[in-house]
Amino acid sequence: MSKKLFKEKEVKNLSNNPYVKSVSSKGITYTDEFKHLFIEENSGGKLPREIFEQCGFDIDVLGMECVKAAGKRWRASYRENGVAGLRDTRGENSGRSCERELTLEEKFARLEAQNNLLKAENELLKKIRFSERGLKRNL
Repeated sequence: MSKKLFKEKEVKNLSNNPYVKSVSSKGITYTDEFKHLFIEENSGGKLPREIFEQCGFDIDVLGMECVKAAGKRWRASYRENGVAGLRDTRGENSGRSCERELTLEEKFARLEAQNNLLKAENELLKKIRFSERGLKRNL
């Protein structure tokens, strides 16, 4: 993440760009469409600076290091995962995924924890139903 903070006016200007999903004083989230366009244009030989300027970004506001870093990150992600690697998945993931295979003990512990959670949920639902019945009888 960059140490550069965007001023309020810069945030407004950046948020008006159709290729910006969201922007704050600390960072920018680009649209998936822009990332695809970037990869396509960059593969065709265009420089990252040219692509950003063509799409309406002010390089003086973003900073050349930000442009280079974004391009490097997207190219690496595209090489590793293809088009799916360019998607913004922050809202979809609940945490870091486990890369290694779980042992039987770990699998058992997870299933046991899930089972205990479901038992507690059932007990809570029973208590709610019981209390609702009591209220209906009193009316």
